[in-house]
Amino acid sequence: MLSPEIINVWPHNLMSEFIRINNCASLFPYVSIDTEFPGTVYHQTNIPRHSLETLSPTEFYAVMKRNVDALKLIQLGLTLSSSDGRSHCSWEFNFRDFDSDRDLQNPESVSFLKRQGIDFLKNKQQGIESWVFALLFRRYIAGKELKWATFHGPYDLGFLIKILTGMELPESLDGFMMLVRGFLGYEVYDLKNVVRVFGLGGGLEGVARSLNLERVTGKRHQAGSDSLMIIRVFFELKGKCSEEEMNRVLQRFKYKLYGLS
Repeated sequence: MLSPEIINVWPHNLMSEFIRINNCASLFPYVSIDTEFPGTVYHQTNIPRHSLETLSPTEFYAVMKRNVDALKLIQLGLTLSSSDGRSHCSWEFNFRDFDSDRDLQNPESVSFLKRQGIDFLKNKQQGIESWVFALLFRRYIAGKELKWATFHGPYDLGFLIKILTGMELPESLDGFMMLVRGFLGYEVYDLKNVVRVFGLGGGLEGVARSLNLERVTGKRHQAGSDSLMIIRVFFELKGKCSEEEMNRVLQRFKYKLYGLS
């Protein structure tokens, strides 16, 4: 049965929630991830000006790397699901790294996140240290046999890799993908690509509406709520075809991240 609860994670319950994730991962092998960060501030490299949609994977990665390296993570959402998609549990990790008064940001994005309910002052004063999150993630999640779902996932995975390594992203796209595989394993999917097989497109909210999925808790662009919506979209798509057909789709789109493939 779908649980609308999203567990807000702060320093006081960080360890206990990672232990809970560790204990239920074998029964909940599907995981979705979403992040919130202060927008993007760099939109081109030294290549001629053109839209991100026309960039090659290498060019897209160069722009993404420049943004991820320069910016700080605000929230990370995880939802774990059973194999039948009927049981979920979601977590929203709130980080203290970002200072809205001082750090590099896209002001419009930060204002939007404020309107969506993110309390930047509370995060700064009471949030999680990203290095502590990284230590526990590597201990309790990395290397498990899980199936990961994202939606327009390169930046989500980019910020995750940045905090797990404590370093800037690798210079090359191949180096980045090696790290993603090292931490998350060999089943990572970007639903923004997968939905096209089903005649769908656009952002997460639009795809969810097309599938008649309503948000059961939280707001869009809150990491926990969006991660829950991502996993619900995944299983709604899964229910539209046979297991054999879905396996073929997933095999086709394994590690095909939007913009990076």
